[in-house]
Amino acid sequence: MNTKNDHQLNETARLILEDGTEFIGKSFGSTTERIGEVVFNTGMTGYQEVLSDPSYCGQIVTMTYPLIGNYGINRDDFEAIKPHIFGFAVREFAEIPSNWRSHMTLDQLLKSYGIPGISEIDTRKLTRKIRHAGTMKGIITTSRESKEILLKKLEAPLMRNQVEMVSTKSAFSSPGAGYRVVLVDLGFKHGILRELTKRGCDVVVVPHKVQPEEIHNLQPDGILLSNGPGDPKDVMTVAETVKELIGQYPIFGICLGHQLFALACGADTEKLKFGHRGCNHPVKDLKTEKTYITSQNHGYTVTLASLEQTDLEVTHLAINDGTVEGLKHKHLPAFSVQYHPEASPGPEDSGYLFDEFIQLITNTKGKGEKSYAS
Repeated sequence: MNTKNDHQLNETARLILEDGTEFIGKSFGSTTERIGEVVFNTGMTGYQEVLSDPSYCGQIVTMTYPLIGNYGINRDDFEAIKPHIFGFAVREFAEIPSNWRSHMTLDQLLKSYGIPGISEIDTRKLTRKIRHAGTMKGIITTSRESKEILLKKLEAPLMRNQVEMVSTKSAFSSPGAGYRVVLVDLGFKHGILRELTKRGCDVVVVPHKVQPEEIHNLQPDGILLSNGPGDPKDVMTVAETVKELIGQYPIFGICLGHQLFALACGADTEKLKFGHRGCNHPVKDLKTEKTYITSQNHGYTVTLASLEQTDLEVTHLAINDGTVEGLKHKHLPAFSVQYHPEASPGPEDSGYLFDEFIQLITNTKGKGEKSYAS
């Protein structure tokens, strides 16, 4: 007899959007009913990193590439200790993976963490729907309740405490012999830690609620503001902390960290219609005129007009829609990017940004000044 999380893979599942659009497919993973923001990712590979990226907390992710699960799940490609997405929608789910590194199936992973999946739906139609109407709430369920009842459930507002859910509760260290970097955990991907430790950094990971005096006590050489989920304006306390730290230490912001850096400097952010999610987004470096292919996962952007009254200048722009992809402070040692230089998954074109961060620390220390604040 099947238990709730040990069902047959051909059990019917439904994905219903808040506008009433219904997709009927087959269930895999957990039969838990979940509500989240429905988004799409355009990567052709990297589903394990997508599943475990904390920036997807609270979201139901659909993959535009049709075959998912074919190389299984391994222990090395996680970007967090556990998956954080609320649901997974695919065209074709591979029940039997084929890869020498695989030690479990996608179905088994989702069951383990109570994440529902739905397959054999028209993901092209779903993607077009999101691109046209924008991201919207959705529910994945195996329930036989009427659509009207399920749409009623979707009237409740989505969660707004995603960073609280994914950030570490206490500080921990990843020792190294190089510069000490405080990594403010807003939902960081392990790829960021790997890039820092690869460069010999002595990394201390701290919760998002860390206070400036706690960071001072750690005597860092630099601060990295990580990626993370949700609306940056939901964690304005972090922006206030960043505001106090700018000029006292070299700062590097990634994704949500980039947005909070901008807010701390007086800029503004807004929600994108359907966001940027995938490992194939072109970004132009305005200084070198080079174009990089980047990995991205964000639903908000720094508004270009709001930068006019700040001490920030744009360093990178998205080629697809012209949105801000990089910033630097005009006078102080601080910069940020909207995309993911640690990739995972994605091209490694932008890994040089970690080298620039290390060089920024070196330059700062070489000037013999602990603070650049006026």
